[in-house]
Amino acid sequence: MSNPTSSRRAPFIVIEGLDRSGKTTQTSKLAQRLEGSGVDTKLVKFPDRTTPIGKMIDSYLRSASDLDDHAVHLLFSANRWELAPTIERLLTAGTTVICDRYAFSGIAFSASKVDAEGAPLLPFEWCRSPDVGLPAPDLVLFFDITPEKAKERGGYGEERYEKEEMQLRVRKAFHRIAEEMGEDEKVGRGATRWVTVDAGRGMDEVERDVWTLVEPLVRGGVTGPVAKLWTTS
Repeated sequence: MSNPTSSRRAPFIVIEGLDRSGKTTQTSKLAQRLEGSGVDTKLVKFPDRTTPIGKMIDSYLRSASDLDDHAVHLLFSANRWELAPTIERLLTAGTTVICDRYAFSGIAFSASKVDAEGAPLLPFEWCRSPDVGLPAPDLVLFFDITPEKAKERGGYGEERYEKEEMQLRVRKAFHRIAEEMGEDEKVGRGATRWVTVDAGRGMDEVERDVWTLVEPLVRGGVTGPVAKLWTTS
């Protein structure tokens, strides 16, 4: 008799959010908690600033260099594609992948850039197209916080996109993505669950919510192959 769990794999979990939402802190705490519980875990952060492409992105984000907006968006996408085979391989091998930012950030931030008159520089659909076919997360936790609340936290404004007007547009774009992910059951073959987390609360409260959502998925595993973002085949 075949083993009913033989087709199960580890889950792919993404934490998204506005700048200074506590996303990076909670992602690290989650990875440490899983590892401490004996779960084989890999923490991935995008952009990965250690790769050749990532170093170009890092220079741009620190405002040390200027690049065309189209080129920057494609660099961010290429940075994710660099690690796509590794993510799939880890999941299949039974390693839970926890990801700090992913394709959704790429869309939200690029689609939020505007010209002097306030018109979008890059169409939303164009921003999404380079990431079609990337490994689809099984769970996305979106850390929602108002820019006003985020400004109260240390370090706000140190990087290029950390301006209140920009963050308001980014938040609106994330909400659009959330609506689409919830409305279209075929997104990622219906494999991705999107959950909004109130990140304006205390760190311990947010951590408890994250663990409540993640633990059953990690303990139970996921059936079937890794799905692909925004494809139905």
